[in-house]
Amino acid sequence: MIPLFEPVATVDELMSLLGDCEDAWDMPDRSGDPVDILDHDRQCAEILRRDFPADEELQVAGLVHDIGHVLVPGDDAGHGVHGGDAVRALLGDRVARLVELHVVAKRYLVAADSAHAAALSPSSQRTLVAQGGPMTPAEVAAFEADPDFSAAIALRRADDAGKIVGLTVGPLDTWRPIIERVAAAR
Repeated sequence: MIPLFEPVATVDELMSLLGDCEDAWDMPDRSGDPVDILDHDRQCAEILRRDFPADEELQVAGLVHDIGHVLVPGDDAGHGVHGGDAVRALLGDRVARLVELHVVAKRYLVAADSAHAAALSPSSQRTLVAQGGPMTPAEVAAFEADPDFSAAIALRRADDAGKIVGLTVGPLDTWRPIIERVAAAR
């Protein structure tokens, strides 16, 4: 199988890819999230930095979790896997897994938390079907046993919260030192 894209090899390449997320949208017709992918990813990362200040891998996963939308536009079901594949060599397995699991965590939360399911954005409700729908009881049990379960849930909750039009967050360049530390530690 021919790869759809080249993995991200350097921090400079990742910063450029993240920059390409400005004015890029999760849905080609802009009917999805109310903010562009870069703004959404920065909001998500800021929430994770606030709530999990010691977990820079989780923060960086929040920053890159939706790059799959830019790498393979229109593949809602696969955007987490594409994003994880793109950053694995640079940022390591845990960051890549968390990026992959943010879609899985949505399926879990819809199955396990009726309040969460009711609060999903219209875009998330629409894409849930393509992503496999709510988990079955067996899938719930397996996911709860995953060593990255808690971090994946935290990423998903930040993902759902990071969609505020006009919210001021730090510029993308403020993330470079953190990305460099995560890349160096892998």
